[in-house]
Amino acid sequence: MRVEGPHPIVAVLGAINVDLVVSGAPLPGPGETVTGGTFAQHDGGKGGNQAVAAARALVHGHMLNIPEHPGPGVWMLGAVSDDQLGVAALEALREDNVQTDHVRFSPDAPTGVAVIMVAPDGENQISVAPGANALLDPAHVIGALETLQPDLLLGSLEVPEATVRAALEWSREHGIPAILNPAPFQPWARGLVPFATYVTPNEVEFEQLGPTPAGVTVIETRGRDGARIHVIDGVEDVPSLEVEVVDTTGAGDCFNGVLAAALADGAPLRDGVRRAVIAASLSVRTSGAREGMPTIGEIWEALG
Repeated sequence: MRVEGPHPIVAVLGAINVDLVVSGAPLPGPGETVTGGTFAQHDGGKGGNQAVAAARALVHGHMLNIPEHPGPGVWMLGAVSDDQLGVAALEALREDNVQTDHVRFSPDAPTGVAVIMVAPDGENQISVAPGANALLDPAHVIGALETLQPDLLLGSLEVPEATVRAALEWSREHGIPAILNPAPFQPWARGLVPFATYVTPNEVEFEQLGPTPAGVTVIETRGRDGARIHVIDGVEDVPSLEVEVVDTTGAGDCFNGVLAAALADGAPLRDGVRRAVIAASLSVRTSGAREGMPTIGEIWEALG
């Protein structure tokens, strides 16, 4: 049984990583070594980032103290190791009011790590060692979904195909809206699209996905140009804010998390996309994937 009422449950399926970031130097080419950057360590992973963005953006995101019931808010479905990085990653999620009871501890692999290089103009390159994320199995996630009975599912592709597929199929069978963020792109993402309610590719992923089945809404993220909602008779563009770009890392994750929060809160699609575009625009003003992700108050202020 789940809590009834206007306070939604958002389930976020995806990777939990630790980001090792070198910023301020030119991006290296093949076989090239560059120097002059500065190093920082951040909490990351597409799933973890999206969960934080959603938790900060939920209008009705506070938790209710009702024993034996999943509380409203954002619940992370993922995996970490029982190593020091994994323990710290979960603590960071909890500090942002992301619920971690359904994160799996996996002693057979290290916590996932991403190595990120950020150029002076904010563009980035990312290499990921998935670690425990690759061991997140369908049974664990389906068990979590059965317990939570969420209002909305958000999933990305840094965890196994079978796990994402099982979660999307469960959502379709139970009438739960699901957002599929097909990133980082995998060819098998094309087979998952029919089970989603919304698909959120960037411009490159949009071309890679090919035709979208009827009944699935495509929301294409377009960086500085905002987002484009693909509708039956054309497209509807949603512009971004003009801001000074410091670091684009995590902007797409911010968009997806805020979109999930807005739709779970009951916002109409275009309003939810507008909210997500504004949030992503605000997020790139600060270094780090999560550091610049705005709260709902900051989003409302920017919306005017």
